[in-house]
Amino acid sequence: FYDVLDHRKDFPPEWHAIKVWEKRGNAEMVLLALEKLGSEFMEEHCLEALERMGPEEAVDPMLQRANRRDKPAIRILGKIGSEEALDTIEEYAGPDADDALRRVALKAVGEIGSRESTGTVAQGLAADNESVRSRAARALGLIGDTRAVEPLAETLAGEDSDTVRASAAWALVRIGTERALAEASAYADDRSPLVRAEAETAAEALGVTEAEA
Repeated sequence: FYDVLDHRKDFPPEWHAIKVWEKRGNAEMVLLALEKLGSEFMEEHCLEALERMGPEEAVDPMLQRANRRDKPAIRILGKIGSEEALDTIEEYAGPDADDALRRVALKAVGEIGSRESTGTVAQGLAADNESVRSRAARALGLIGDTRAVEPLAETLAGEDSDTVRASAAWALVRIGTERALAEASAYADDRSPLVRAEAETAAEALGVTEAEA
């Protein structure tokens, strides 16, 4: 583990070794450090490295941590994009989870991108917490299921929060079908500059789609 240390040594040296192993793409060494090095400091940096790397080798150990509602592990599983983790994470994306956990899980489910999760994620559009609703909208955009167009359009039309509405417009642009783009492009004169920006993007994409038809 320490053989990679050179003349530039961060303190503690374990931290520097982790940086080198991450740069080399060696997830096994980072996982070894996570298992063997006991300090909270090193655990934090090992998990951050794994989140940046998103290695398949981390699925099983991160699933073990995710089963204990560990948010960094859930973020890593989302980055990896493994459907093997979907059942565990999707449970935390539902209404029974607290808002902080639910936000992390919704993002991870979106990154995994399984259309089987569309219904669970769409429930988040009705959450009491604004940031949960926004995260749910963006997760639907990442999944890309056309069944989400209608609830996203309803959110764009009826939601009070401009942040959530902008997320819904972004998601419609991301889904990218003609109907989704038409729904988003209708808000070119919206009160929110964020929504207007997404509407302009949708209108441009819709023009390209219609020209290709």
